[in-house]
Amino acid sequence: MTFSAGRRSNGKEADVSATPSERNARPRRVKQRDAALPRLTGETAALRRQNECLAALHATSLGLIDRLDKEELLEAVLQRAARLTRTEHGYIYLLEPDAAAMQMRVGMGFFKHQLGLRVLRGEGVGGRVWQSETFLLIDDYRTWAGRLADKSLDALRTVVGIPLKYRGRVEGVIGLAQVEAGKGFQAEDIEVLERFAELATVALDKARLYAEALRELAERKRTEETLRESEARYRLLLESSPDPVVVYDVQGAAQYVNPAFEQTFGLRRDELLGKPIDFVPEESWPETRAAIGNMLKGDKIQLFETRRKTRDGRTLDVQLSSTLFFDRDGKPAGNIVTLRDISARKRAERKLLEYQDQLEERVAARTTELAQANKQMAQEVEERKKAEGQLRKREKELKAQSLHLQEVNTALKVLLKQREDDRKEFGEVVRSNVKELISPYLEQLKKGRLTPTQKALADILESNLGNIISPFISQLSSNYINLTPTEIRVANLVKEGKTNKEIAALLYLSKNTILFHRHNIRTKLGLRRSKKNLRSHLLAFEM
Repeated sequence: MTFSAGRRSNGKEADVSATPSERNARPRRVKQRDAALPRLTGETAALRRQNECLAALHATSLGLIDRLDKEELLEAVLQRAARLTRTEHGYIYLLEPDAAAMQMRVGMGFFKHQLGLRVLRGEGVGGRVWQSETFLLIDDYRTWAGRLADKSLDALRTVVGIPLKYRGRVEGVIGLAQVEAGKGFQAEDIEVLERFAELATVALDKARLYAEALRELAERKRTEETLRESEARYRLLLESSPDPVVVYDVQGAAQYVNPAFEQTFGLRRDELLGKPIDFVPEESWPETRAAIGNMLKGDKIQLFETRRKTRDGRTLDVQLSSTLFFDRDGKPAGNIVTLRDISARKRAERKLLEYQDQLEERVAARTTELAQANKQMAQEVEERKKAEGQLRKREKELKAQSLHLQEVNTALKVLLKQREDDRKEFGEVVRSNVKELISPYLEQLKKGRLTPTQKALADILESNLGNIISPFISQLSSNYINLTPTEIRVANLVKEGKTNKEIAALLYLSKNTILFHRHNIRTKLGLRRSKKNLRSHLLAFEM
């Protein structure tokens, strides 16, 4: 007989039958339950953590809907990720516009005072994650070889970074850190951070789309404002244009006419809009249809001259230009026609043609007279050419005579200069000979014992010698009287402007000898201690 324990519906225990094998299996199930309890507890904790992560992701996603500012979006993502991984320290780097560096744009906890920190590709945790495009976990930042040299980062212990990718390109880095020893990040923490990194990428994309939408909206507003201003300007331009302007749609119905059109053709705007304008004369329709066909083919109509009717029956000569305008699909939507009343100009042209005919008749008559005058003038020109030929011949003869006289005059000047030089040289030779060959002996004779008669004769001889040489020393000063003949010749050549070298060559003497004579001349003329030019001094004697 076997028994087993049970429980009634009212909850009280009751004895029921049980077998011995069942009583033996009960301790074995208890042991299995106790062995599975830790595994079930871990799975329960993991499931709870996963639920918390999913709830945080869901809450963060909902929070992103109401936020539009990029920094606010990223800060919300970072706070949720830090809370789930049990840390207070987190950061987000974003790529700068030129993609040359990353800058810390969001920071919390330790990194709140690191905002604005820039890293290049491969520098620090952010730069390494940027370079490798995968997550990076540093167990001890203080001893890590790739750490930044900034002393303010010495408090960091464990640091993790996850790349923020958009369309295959790293746009930033999201990371967390621990500053207390013994605290780190597990694999599930990195998995949580990766999920929030994806959410941060969504936030960045949302901020980018929002910024683009704002730019497009601002651009559209500017475009609309520009179009309104342009439309107002063009309408004002059309309204104030002195030339008639009409705008047609593709069916040829008038959509707009300006005041000048109403005034020129006597037609009111309310009578014209929404229907074709019947103001083309019957005889002008062929050329008008041809012009419209060319315009629809893409040709421009500019300054096309035709005729148009007014309300009171007058026919005006007009000059028109027409331009197609297109809709958004690039299809013709109509055309703008500008007309100008050229009736007065046409009348003036016809009058001008009449005057031109009269003028041509007068010109023909005058041309006959001019032909006769030209014939007579041609004869006069021929006679004048003959006279000019004779004059040119005579001019050549006079020019040849003039050249001959110039050559003769030049030769006479040369001869006269040579004659003057010969006269001067002859005078110097005569004076020198008298001074060297006669004067010394006459002086000795006068110093001897002479009778009064002999002395008188010697004086007469000296006086006569002076008269003999006086014509040859008319150009010499009395200061020359003490110069030797060689010194006189040197002085004359100096006065003519000859150099020491030239004087030495002319007198067949050395240059040093000439310098010696020049020194003696300056001494005898009282110029030894003076800086006065010797030639200028010698020329002064002739004045």
